[in-house]
Amino acid sequence: MKPISNEQEKKQDRKWEEELFREGPDADFTLQVMQKLDHISMEDPHVQVPWEAKKSHKSKWVYRTGIAAAAAILIAGGTWAAWDRTTEKPVQTPVNAVNIPPLPNIPVPEVLRYANLADDYKRLQPLGLVVNPNINIDDQGYRLKIEDVLVDGSQLILMLQQTAPDGTEMYLLDSKAEDIHITDTNGKDVAELARDTRQGSGSLNKLVFQLHRDIPDEVAVRGEFGHLNIGDDSDVNTKTDTDKKVTVDWNFQFKLDMTQAKAMSKETLMNASYTTPEGLELAMTELVQTPNGTRLDLEVNLNEGLRARAAEDWAKDMDILYHISMMDTGEYRIFNGGRPNARQAKFRYRDLSQVSAGGSLKLSETWDPSLVTLNADNIRFVLDGYTIPVKEEQTMEVDLDKASKESKFYTFASFNSLGDQMDIRSFNYQHGQSSNDKTKGGSGDKVSLVLEGSALFRNEFYGDQWIATDPTGKEYPVEVMGIREPANLNEEYVVNDMKLIVHGFSTDQGTKLTLKRTVVHRDFRDVDWKVNLASDPSMPWDR
Repeated sequence: MKPISNEQEKKQDRKWEEELFREGPDADFTLQVMQKLDHISMEDPHVQVPWEAKKSHKSKWVYRTGIAAAAAILIAGGTWAAWDRTTEKPVQTPVNAVNIPPLPNIPVPEVLRYANLADDYKRLQPLGLVVNPNINIDDQGYRLKIEDVLVDGSQLILMLQQTAPDGTEMYLLDSKAEDIHITDTNGKDVAELARDTRQGSGSLNKLVFQLHRDIPDEVAVRGEFGHLNIGDDSDVNTKTDTDKKVTVDWNFQFKLDMTQAKAMSKETLMNASYTTPEGLELAMTELVQTPNGTRLDLEVNLNEGLRARAAEDWAKDMDILYHISMMDTGEYRIFNGGRPNARQAKFRYRDLSQVSAGGSLKLSETWDPSLVTLNADNIRFVLDGYTIPVKEEQTMEVDLDKASKESKFYTFASFNSLGDQMDIRSFNYQHGQSSNDKTKGGSGDKVSLVLEGSALFRNEFYGDQWIATDPTGKEYPVEVMGIREPANLNEEYVVNDMKLIVHGFSTDQGTKLTLKRTVVHRDFRDVDWKVNLASDPSMPWDR
């Protein structure tokens, strides 16, 4: 692998890696492009980005759309690369994503192609790891079908086809996935909901469950749905929204034989740990390799000092930044957590159940075989950094009397802390609710101060918390919104049309106030941890 001689080369490598990568096409390329267009605006359900208006979490019908012209542009102008390479020639024939054996040329159900699971199907179906439980429920014209379950020793993937009485596709059960249980014969849960985090990851009908370490030979899949939320009913007089529900019997249960999935997987217990200078403790616990990907399990803890500084919900928003290198061929893959425009693992799992009691945050990252080859030698995990919300107090004084009415480029208030820079250039007052304050019975008559400008951020976007105070000491909640741009070569993010909305602050409160950032989602890069991962030229499914 070409050595990264200095920090600037490292940043340039990361930038090129993020800009050039696109997922490689297969025979179902056009449909994959269309599904990417259909869902390109979807946000990660576990990541709230404050610069953009938050979307309602209520169940809605989502209709499949596509633009052929846009697909043509992607086909003509897209750069398709399966691996990032250095300029050095490998010393031997490379074992990488480009040279892996071709997938079998078998027909793939449309619902799986649309959900970006065509390659998964081609890997698993010849091994007998795709099951049709033949679930077909029709109640009052609302139909639920489950015809495809993809099974391996790491995850179960369920495809739920849902249609309305008029035949229109619905996407309702993704918001009620907690009502689906994967259990052993005694009713004990053996899997938890994970996420497909790839950009353009496809249909909302796709549910991914990560299996626990000890997998029984038989599992039961059970769903209990007595009603569906099919939209919102709005009352213009009371300014309230209520869920529109329909009562149905969508209960189902089926069993899966897991013996073949267990035989076609390899589990390697790991005992590697590292503590960062700030006190974040990382430990690798297991590596799981299946025909459909490689999963790395980690545990995260904070030492006493960092836990005292960490925000209350640190485990929900923290991320690790890392890359996977192929030591023999000089190739590498960069994964940058939940950052915008960054490569994501194929599937991700985050278990926060023990954090509130002082226990570990459990993380799992699953890489697709097209990114991290299953049987390659000398694979290395390299930690590049991590992000975590920590309690900090930095203030910005604002005097509205200093704002210029003649030039929109005049900065009358600035914030500069920990590599983050904000410039405030104008303000106005607005009526109405914030994007996260649309509660039932809420009033839209409250006046809020809106400070407008731009920003350059070295730290993360989401997870920051702000508050404002007037000269009397009264506090006001602050919401930050804006338009984000891709990171530059210095890994800084420009936020244009930034708005700081100070809710409840009107002309009656005067012209002076203090804004305080109480929590910042810090980006830490002072790390040094490399771990060689287990490799085997002969996997169980190759024998």
